[in-house]
Amino acid sequence: MTKKMYRNITLVSLIIGFMLAVQYNTVQNPTERNTVDIWEIRQQLSQEKERHSELLTQINDVTATVNQYEDVEFDNPELLLQQTVDNLKEQAGILPTTGPGMTLTIEPAEELLQFGYEIKPISPELLIRLVNDLYRYNAQAIEIGGKRLTYNSAIRDINGKTMVNSEAIDDTNVEINIITQSFDQAQKLKNHLLASSFPDEFYIDNLVLTVQEPSERIRINSTVVVQKSKYLSEK
Repeated sequence: MTKKMYRNITLVSLIIGFMLAVQYNTVQNPTERNTVDIWEIRQQLSQEKERHSELLTQINDVTATVNQYEDVEFDNPELLLQQTVDNLKEQAGILPTTGPGMTLTIEPAEELLQFGYEIKPISPELLIRLVNDLYRYNAQAIEIGGKRLTYNSAIRDINGKTMVNSEAIDDTNVEINIITQSFDQAQKLKNHLLASSFPDEFYIDNLVLTVQEPSERIRINSTVVVQKSKYLSEK
């Protein structure tokens, strides 16, 4: 009985020791927790809600167009078809477009010019980051230095020059026109840009980014350029 009692005591002691060791290890190495800031989560949720709202708006617009086509009382289907084609042409950049939005200006920093600093045109890397951020904040159409961006536009570095739609951005003074879906979104975009790091990043490159006040009417030209050949004009 004595040996059996000692064996039981030993077994119980081992179990208790193992449990204490596990508890101690748990205290020393707590499970990793998600430390994402609550405010950051709320911002992400707000952005997703805005995207959801935009999708609902687009669905309503498409549904309204379909209902018009199906309306037997609609007496001018040719006009509706032409309106649909014009809307698609505007989105593709074939036609000029107007709407609420804002203008950004990029120009050399005057104080740096006075001290002889070398001022170069905007770099493609910085321009790409800016454009992606504009689209992320609901930009519907963008025009950079008179060059409108479309679904097949490219911004790249070719031989040390920033190219937009295969045309070089040689000037240090650049105007960027932006059209948003509503005036409120233009105001939100302005506030976002002013609070972002872009003004500082442009100043590092000796450039000044100025965010103009939103406007109810911003015009962006089409991407179609009439090509003229001197050989065709010669007789």
